[in-house]
Amino acid sequence: MDNPAMNEAAAKYLTVRELAEFLHIKERKVYALAAEGKIPCSRATGKLLFPREAVEQWVARHSTGGAALRAGEAPLVFAGSHDPLLDWALRESRCGIPTFFDGSLDGLTRMKQGEAAAAGLHIYERESEGWNASHAERDFAGAEVVLLEWAWRERGLVLPRGNPKGIREVEDLRGCRLIPRQPEAGTQLLFEILIEAAGLTVADLDYVEPPARSESDLVTTVAEGRAEAGFGLSSIARQFHLDFVPVMRERYDILVMRKSYFREPFQRFLEFCRDDRLTAKAEQLGGYDLSGFGKVHFLGG
Repeated sequence: MDNPAMNEAAAKYLTVRELAEFLHIKERKVYALAAEGKIPCSRATGKLLFPREAVEQWVARHSTGGAALRAGEAPLVFAGSHDPLLDWALRESRCGIPTFFDGSLDGLTRMKQGEAAAAGLHIYERESEGWNASHAERDFAGAEVVLLEWAWRERGLVLPRGNPKGIREVEDLRGCRLIPRQPEAGTQLLFEILIEAAGLTVADLDYVEPPARSESDLVTTVAEGRAEAGFGLSSIARQFHLDFVPVMRERYDILVMRKSYFREPFQRFLEFCRDDRLTAKAEQLGGYDLSGFGKVHFLGG
């Protein structure tokens, strides 16, 4: 006769053999992971047992292919790259979604680790001469995510008022005291591609430390005279009445878990974005093109 208590325990715990089959590894590898304390396990019964729920969470945390997203465990946090208009819309919509903006690559990492449900991205993909989609497909092809267009933005050289060094293009930055962004920022990745194309290297620039961790920090550093240039957004340079040399347009997208996409806070945010107030704010800031807002550039899962 079946013992309900034993059946329940079996459902909650995996044996060494079952875990090896679950992870598609050999049993000796399971013993090694347990001995090194790298996987959750119990020895209470005198043999190794692995709590099923804890193991699934461990797999999600260590996944590079979106397992955390498929599990639906990620909190509704907005990570990734900082965008002034998006930041404003999240607050103004009163959707209640918290933010942690620390760069496009950081946002991808946090989504893969199940720490965020959405991320803002502006990663230039040199091979395709496109934006963001290849990274989304590479990291989240098996996960239920969607990549939505937010806006095209004007990006270029932010300079002190009056442009005292007469800078007109990237090549003119040689020897300048320049404020960089952190390595995880899409801005810095793009800037390094541009200086390479201009025949410059990082050694040709006098980088100011520490790097700016947001678009606003970059422009503030130039405005306060601590840097002679930065690679930033025209919208914020305009707010600080600084000079600006346009270099290119870039596409900023939102990568979001589909489950979180349909949750009430994110729907409230999207509803606000369809309001005329967003268009008016974009025109006030300048440097934005919202004509493609909401276009799907990648659909995972």
